[in-house]
This record gives sequence, structure tokens and C-alpha cells, in this order.
Amino acid sequence: MSNNKSHLDRGLGLLHATASNMATMVGIGPFITFPLIVSAMGGPQAMLGWVAGAVIAISDGQVWAELSTSLRGEGGSYVYLREAYKKYFGKLIAFLFIWSFLLSGPLEIASGYVGMVHYISFIWPALTETHIRLLAFTTGIFTIVLHYNRIKFVGAITIILWIIMLITVALTIFVGITHFNPHNAFDFPDNWFSFSWGFLMGLGGSTLIAMYDLLGYYNICYVEEEVKNPEYVFPRAIIWSVVGVTLLYAVMNFLVLGVLPWQEVAKSTHIISDIFNKFYGNTFAIVITVLVAFTAYGSIYSLMMSYSRLPFAAARDGFFFDWLKAIHPEKHFPHYSLLLVGGITCIASLLDLGFIIAATLSSRILIQFLGQIIGLTLLRKDNPELKRPFKMWLYPIPSIIAFIGFSFIFISSGIEAISLGLIWIAIGTGFYLLWAKHNMEWPFQFNKSS
Repeated sequence: MSNNKSHLDRGLGLLHATASNMATMVGIGPFITFPLIVSAMGGPQAMLGWVAGAVIAISDGQVWAELSTSLRGEGGSYVYLREAYKKYFGKLIAFLFIWSFLLSGPLEIASGYVGMVHYISFIWPALTETHIRLLAFTTGIFTIVLHYNRIKFVGAITIILWIIMLITVALTIFVGITHFNPHNAFDFPDNWFSFSWGFLMGLGGSTLIAMYDLLGYYNICYVEEEVKNPEYVFPRAIIWSVVGVTLLYAVMNFLVLGVLPWQEVAKSTHIISDIFNKFYGNTFAIVITVLVAFTAYGSIYSLMMSYSRLPFAAARDGFFFDWLKAIHPEKHFPHYSLLLVGGITCIASLLDLGFIIAATLSSRILIQFLGQIIGLTLLRKDNPELKRPFKMWLYPIPSIIAFIGFSFIFISSGIEAISLGLIWIAIGTGFYLLWAKHNMEWPFQFNKSS
């Protein structure tokens, strides 16, 4: 068949990789969720959630940097988990990652669709929730169509959207600097700092949202076979992205706190548009709203590029439906895998935004983030001779920080989100055992005749 002669093009360089990561990180998140963080913490101390999220992201970024340069292959976490746990239960955890991804990946992209359209409602206040969800669904279809091209075209669009993101953030910082009021930024409520259970849960909730906003510093790792010189590109794209974006977030959100009283920030549903409307009028507010929408779309676009490669990678290894390993014979991308992820995302975009955000992290932390941190330790122990172009600085301190941070976020996500994550994994384990028994794989491979 022609698919066997097709291949993936290595058309992405360091600029594409960094742009993809940063565009993914600075999507709709900080523009729509910062009021949620302020509300969760009840004041300017919400910045503590950003600090905690930044420390976790920088620490976990080193986990990704080492794994991505040690274990090569399309699929990112799928490859890392499969290889790190190979001596133990690698096929199970790799299967569970793909399984959890089928929930968390499309939910993450869908949150961008819904959040983007919510922001656009500043321009069209008459939009109802039904309108918003239908527009989000339509945007999902449009994104699939745009991705039906060669990877170089996709990379070029990514850079354009990344530049729009930088302009949007720069304008936000500008208005923050020119209208900054220290009284607002440091208007802490009485007894704002304590080690009470309520304070810790508020910090956990704000850190969860901050971490949701920071997701994506590893985005390029999913398309390893489409990146030129990945051993050089990956560590730099990951570290530069996570450091650059966390600094942008810190500055941008601190300035937003200084522009308006935190009580007004906490109640806003399109905070940047409201700020520009207050100081520059409705016309400028509409312009910034459009820029925020394009910034959000940059994140969506980058996520769709990378996440559509995961079912393809698993199918190519015999872990998923065989038809998903097909590569477009002319444009050289996994088109059936793109259609699967894109289709699930369109359906997920019809759900409530708050539920989407909570479900995204709860269904991902146990297998992907905590699994990779432990997997890195196992690789260091079981394969000391493995070539490691990048080695974690101050190992194992970043791993410990990331593990504690993600565990804290998971515990703070609430009983509904925790239950969803555990139930989804339990169902996936059942499906894996049925698949493994049918194919005589672990733990049934011992029954194979020699």
C-alpha cells in the first residue's frame, strides 16, 4: 500500500518548536482563568498560585527535557512511559496513557475553543451558551481543515499565531504599566496568610488553574519525527518556553492586579477586554478581544498538531486501531489520527468550560506527569548506559519538587475530579486486560507456547 512508502517530514526547527510550545502555553488560559485564581485565593495573594505553578513547571520541564532526548520517537509521553516501564508493565502504562489522553487531550483543546468564544462574547453580548458551544464546535471543524496540510505549512501558521500572542501580551503589559496602582496590587485582606486548611485548599485550587495555564511547555515532544535535530532542539525549546512564559505570566498578572481592585478582577469573565474598555473605550477593547481570540487559537492550533500524533504512534506499535497508523500519501501527516482527535474535540467543546478545565488535569496527572517522574528515576536505575544528551540539573531535586507539586494539585482538585480520573483509569485497565488477553500480551504472555 502507498502508506508504507509514506513518511513524516522533518520540517520543524528550534524557532518552530519554541513558538509551538509558547503559543500552546499562552492560549486562552491566563486571559480567562486569572479571575478564577484571584477568586480562589480571595485577594492579591493569588500570585502565590502562579509562583507555585511556575516552580512545578520549571522542575517538570527538566523531566521532559531528559526523557525527550534519551528516548526518541513520535508520540512523546507514550514513548517515554512505554520504555521507562518496559521491565515492569510498560505496555499497560503506555496503553493507559493513550486511554487517558483520549479524555484529557481533546478536553484541553476544547477548553481553548470554548474559552475563546466566551471572550468573543464581549463583542457580541447576545451570544447564549448554546451559541457559544455551536461556535466552538464549528471552530473545531475549521481547525481540522487547516491541519490537512504538510508540516511546514502548519509550522508557518504556528509562528504567525505565536507573534500575535506576543503582541497581545505586550499590549496587556503596556496598559498595566501605564495604569498601575500599587494600592490595588498590595490590597491584601486581613489574615490573608495562614496555614489553615482553607488557605491550603485555596492555594491548591489556584495552583491547579495556574498549572492548567502553563500546560504545553512540552508540546513539541509529541512530534519528534517531524523535528530537525531534536536532541539539540528539545531541551532549549522546553526550558526557554517554560522560563519565558512563566516570567510573562508573572509580570502580566501582577500588572493586572495593579490596574483594578482585586474584587473587580475576580468577577470579570473577559478581564483584558474590560481593562481596555475602561481606559481606552470600546473600539480598543474590541481590537484587544480579537487579538486575545487569535492568541487562544494559536494554542488550539499547536495542540491539535501535536496531540493528533499520539493515536498514530500507538497504532503504529500495535496498541490501537490499525487504521490510525495511516499517513497521508501526499501531505505526509497521520490524517486518520487527526480526524479522530479532532472529532472527539469537537464533541467535547459542547461541554461546560469549568468541567472541561477540572477534567483535563485530573485525568492526566496520575499516568502522565507522575508516571513520567517515576519513569525517569527507573530509567536512571535500570539503564545507566543510556545516551542522555540532556541530564537534569541538580537531580533528583526537580523530580521531587514536581512530584510533590502534582500530587498537591491532584488532591486539591476536588472529589468529583479525583473520582473522574480514578474511574477513567479503572475502565481503561479493564479494556487493556481484554486487549492483552486477546493478543497474549502482558500479563498473559506467560501462557504463550514457546
